[in-house]
Amino acid sequence: MAILTEVKQKEWQAAVNYVTEVYETVKKRNPGESEFHQAVKEIFDSLVPVFAKHPKYMEQSILERISEPERMITFRVPWVDDQGKPQVNRGFRVQFNSAIGPYKGGLRFHPSVNASIIRFLGFEQIFKNSLTGQPIGGGKGGSDFDPKGKSESEIMKFTQSFMTELAKHIGPDLDVPAGDIGVGAREIGYMFGQYKRLRGAHEAGVLTGKGIGYGGSLARTEATGFGTVYFVEEMLKDQGLSFNGSTVVVSGSGNVSIYAIQKATQLGAKVVACSDSNGYIYDKNGINLDTVKRLKEVERKRISEYVTEHPEARYVEGCSGIWTIPCDIALPCATQNEINEINAKVLVANGVKAVGEGANMPSSLEAIEVFLNNKVLFAPAKAANAGGVAVSALEMAQNSMRLAWTFEEVDAKLHEIMVNIYKNSVKAAEEYGFPGNLVVGANIAGFLKVADNMIAQGVV
Repeated sequence: MAILTEVKQKEWQAAVNYVTEVYETVKKRNPGESEFHQAVKEIFDSLVPVFAKHPKYMEQSILERISEPERMITFRVPWVDDQGKPQVNRGFRVQFNSAIGPYKGGLRFHPSVNASIIRFLGFEQIFKNSLTGQPIGGGKGGSDFDPKGKSESEIMKFTQSFMTELAKHIGPDLDVPAGDIGVGAREIGYMFGQYKRLRGAHEAGVLTGKGIGYGGSLARTEATGFGTVYFVEEMLKDQGLSFNGSTVVVSGSGNVSIYAIQKATQLGAKVVACSDSNGYIYDKNGINLDTVKRLKEVERKRISEYVTEHPEARYVEGCSGIWTIPCDIALPCATQNEINEINAKVLVANGVKAVGEGANMPSSLEAIEVFLNNKVLFAPAKAANAGGVAVSALEMAQNSMRLAWTFEEVDAKLHEIMVNIYKNSVKAAEEYGFPGNLVVGANIAGFLKVADNMIAQGVV
């Protein structure tokens, strides 16, 4: 037994050394890209037990290969504003890994977009897409263009210019973008129109998140928010808990947040807070979702306007304060690193039972450690927010078959996918010695499928 233990210790140390060495190489190759470094470290650290148990992945240099994009595209996006002045933004598309299917991932239009953000999002997308069980690889893209405050004409001109270059690099069997922060149905529509114009053909499967009238899927709008809640619901069930009767805080007020609020409310929860980039609202009686939907989806106003119609609610400047509100379940659905170590400790002190990540990497590594150390149920982003890309893959399937499923059919498929992601994550965590740790479980479950396909396809 002592010999076996010593052998296992050597295998474990070899795996740790391998992970550390490759991580240091990634940092040197991508200096200053803190978000990408964070995403890589979180996944790499989770994979140590895999390499200790299966050295073949080290021998095949899988980490070196999987952490380097197959292609990183950067391009200029020139356009003319309403005053007739030429403007220039920067566009990105990372085609990270195609081992299990065409590249798939959203486009983000936000001033914070840079190479690090796109690379981190694309890297995460590899494993998230793998977890869905759908045949889609990892990609991501976007621009530092800010849609806020722009006219319809300016947004159309920008998106057309953006697609003029992007069209050279995408296709239904190559790379299929979708929406993300700052890119909704309007932007997807303009981009699809420009792509169709350039190609001279109606290739419905080139973009997802499209309008229902030209190849979009029912339930795609709701998918990420609904999927997050479906995943957390399964996690709660395993512990004898439920959304029913729980107090919930949801950050953000965009697409993911709105439909997470809707589904949580349908399951009997009381959602008492949500936010935008300026601040948050707290309504002890429960957020009026109809008001939030109208303000954000129709009138495109700030969340602060909520209190003018609901004087019993209060608005507070600044976003991070939302995590001081006592709740049973926290659903961070806004942006990356919105929950830091301090926020996490406050949530724990206030009795939070579960955290479900609806956004991409919304919790810092230190915050995740706080949650896990304090036995808070934690649903990591790459598993919990995979519902959007899962239904995007279902949209692609419908486009290929030239048919449309009902809302109920798509929603049922989404629910099944999220339940399977949860079960597969739980199984992987148990198999590799980390029972209950869904961060490790999701990373391993997503990694194994991609790694095995990479080996099968040779060094390419």
